[in-house]
Amino acid sequence: MKELQYSIEINASKEIVWNTLWEDDTFRDWANFIDEGTYMVGEMTEGGNVQYISSVNGYGVTSKIVKLIPFETVLFSHMSDTKESGTEVREDEWTGGTESYFLSETDGVTTLTVKMDVPIDLEEIFNIRFPMALDRIKALSET
Repeated sequence: MKELQYSIEINASKEIVWNTLWEDDTFRDWANFIDEGTYMVGEMTEGGNVQYISSVNGYGVTSKIVKLIPFETVLFSHMSDTKESGTEVREDEWTGGTESYFLSETDGVTTLTVKMDVPIDLEEIFNIRFPMALDRIKALSET
């Protein structure tokens, strides 16, 4: 795994950016830039589990929410890779990695910083796709 970090400034409150990140419709919109058809199953509660699943290929990952401070930070620990829309375990690709989102606001401008462990063979793809996802988060949050 390789740790990658991305950051963007958004002209919106951190509450708006947070909601853009995690509300179902907007999550599906920006996550589509990373992996087509991605959606999330589960509730955003500390200690709970969520699944990220691609509706296109059925592959996904089940993650534990290790830390959650609404409108400020969330830390996911990827526990298992799945297939068949999250119902079967598959080969480990993301298992053991982490993914975190940090929001800080100054004078109505929110800085969103994302840190994630990515399988080495996907680093180049993420360096192309994740900045596009951040641009979409920015556009959605600023409208």
